[in-house]
Amino acid sequence: MSTPLIRLEGIGKTYRNGELATTVLRDVDLEIHDGEFVAIMGASGSGKSTLMHLLGCLDQPTTGRYLFEGQDIARLDSDELASLRSRTFGFIFQSYHLISSATATENVEVPAIYAGLPRDLRHARAEELLTGLGLGERLGNRPNQLSGGQQQRVSIARALMNDARILLADEPTGALDSKSGQDVLQLLKDLHARGKTVIVITHDRDVANHADRLIEIRDGRIIHDSGPKQTTPAATPNPAPASAAPRSQGLAPLGDTNEAIRMALRALRANLFRTVLTLLGIVIGVASVVVMLAVGNGARQDVVERISDMGTNLLIVRPGAPNTRRSADGSTNTLTAEDAEVAATIDNVVAAVPEVETRATVRAGNTDAQTSITGTTADYVTAKSWPLERGVFLNDDDNRRYAAVAVIGRTVAGNLFPGQDPLGQYLLIRNVPFLIIGVMQEKGATPWGQDQDDVVIVPLNTANNRLIGSRHLSSISVLIDDLRLSDATQEAVRQAILANHAGVEDFQIRNMASLLESVASTQNTFTVLLGSIAAISLLVGGIGVMNIMLVNVSERTREIGIRMATGARTRNILQQFIVEAVVVSAIGGAIGVVSGLGFASLLQYFGTPIQFTPGPVLLAFGCAFATGLIFGFMPAHKAAHLDPVVALSAD
Repeated sequence: MSTPLIRLEGIGKTYRNGELATTVLRDVDLEIHDGEFVAIMGASGSGKSTLMHLLGCLDQPTTGRYLFEGQDIARLDSDELASLRSRTFGFIFQSYHLISSATATENVEVPAIYAGLPRDLRHARAEELLTGLGLGERLGNRPNQLSGGQQQRVSIARALMNDARILLADEPTGALDSKSGQDVLQLLKDLHARGKTVIVITHDRDVANHADRLIEIRDGRIIHDSGPKQTTPAATPNPAPASAAPRSQGLAPLGDTNEAIRMALRALRANLFRTVLTLLGIVIGVASVVVMLAVGNGARQDVVERISDMGTNLLIVRPGAPNTRRSADGSTNTLTAEDAEVAATIDNVVAAVPEVETRATVRAGNTDAQTSITGTTADYVTAKSWPLERGVFLNDDDNRRYAAVAVIGRTVAGNLFPGQDPLGQYLLIRNVPFLIIGVMQEKGATPWGQDQDDVVIVPLNTANNRLIGSRHLSSISVLIDDLRLSDATQEAVRQAILANHAGVEDFQIRNMASLLESVASTQNTFTVLLGSIAAISLLVGGIGVMNIMLVNVSERTREIGIRMATGARTRNILQQFIVEAVVVSAIGGAIGVVSGLGFASLLQYFGTPIQFTPGPVLLAFGCAFATGLIFGFMPAHKAAHLDPVVALSAD
């Protein structure tokens, strides 16, 4: 006799449940040679299935040694054991253990996936095996579309996929009718004749009699062994080309990412409703991030643009001491046109524009309207960066002559002269007729909601003497040249006006550039707040992914056991479930991005300021991808570290 292929020395197996210990195998000594056809027979509970699990390296003995070709398997880690199962053992289970969501061909391909065989080769091999077993017309059928005998044939084809040396068949005819059972036994005999080592686990003596060697087991001990034949067919050449599997071309297990994604999509399709619910959480989270950030960025940009329209190179001088409010009667108004003239002499100052403001009822024909009246000088359009739409603006001569001329905003033009050209027409301001000489371009509202187009602009002296009756100003707008020198220019203007007021600081200066920075900072905070709220939605979606994946692992425990039995390593199972979580999150992320952009576009259509930038979209999708990766790891880790025997026995 040759050196034993399998040698068991004093093997014992005890299962523990807390303090309760159950011994299933006791001092089992056994040798199995290459090419034997062995039947291990025993009643239910005798330990024969446990012995099969040990022989197939699905379980480890509690005591004793298991030598495979002289190598102690106790020295192999879980991945090395998986590799040994992949290249050596083929399992034929009593309950078939087929993956319900996969077709017959896909079930047969599973061992070759973990062996690293290219997709086209393993697909051709699987079809060849199934066709040889009489299932050529059932290649695309799922297990629930096959009879028991057909499922058992798929199981046999899977066992042969990697050209396994040893076939382990657990009650191969137990769930079959007599005709199907005889067909399976004949197939096992044919495989043995081709040089396979066949080990059949059975309680049926008729089945056991088909083997060349009978081993009987009772209460965990071998009570009879007919012994091996002196001549075995181990050296018999394999006459059937179909049973010789193509060799792997060196691909890493599951190294083909496309294959991992296909497996993930197939698993997700198997429970479509649950997948949709999982997607919904991610979709809502991602869409929320996209919409919230688009709205936040849009609002910030809108405010910045409005302030920029007002002029960022401006210093606004107003009456009243710093940090105090002007009194209702305006008694603190001490600014005069002379202050503007003094400010205009400062270096880096382009223009200093005095302004006086009041509100009044204006009339044109039979139409009245309440509006804002601004008295100013010719430099107003320069300082405010506000060009004319048509006509001309005020000039210095108008101011010197106290001319009753006016330039109006678009709102006033629309209210008083609907459908008409206001140029050359008159309007009454406090019973004083003013000739309209120009119309300003539309400017819109300020960040605080004031309509800048609802204004009538008249010469400063005319406003002071004919409308207001005061020489004091409401404000001075100081236009500066170099914004980098704004702080120094602001201090120089302050000192000049302070000297003009005999050292009394009864005015205050606001730097519009600083205001812009302050508002932008506030809007950034607002955007971050909106993004944080949306991120919470995404977090909830991620927790949903983890929860669903944990349920997925629980429901697919047997599938995990099948994959481990056919050669899946720890990293294979880990990768598969992480890929599934990432695929769900990526699909949900893509749908969420599209939905978010669509909803944001709808808001924009109805007038909400929206700013579309790649950043929020990439951030949202990246977060969705990371969510799948992070929240999928725990379920994947749990799946990857299941015990193969426990997983196979799960309901």
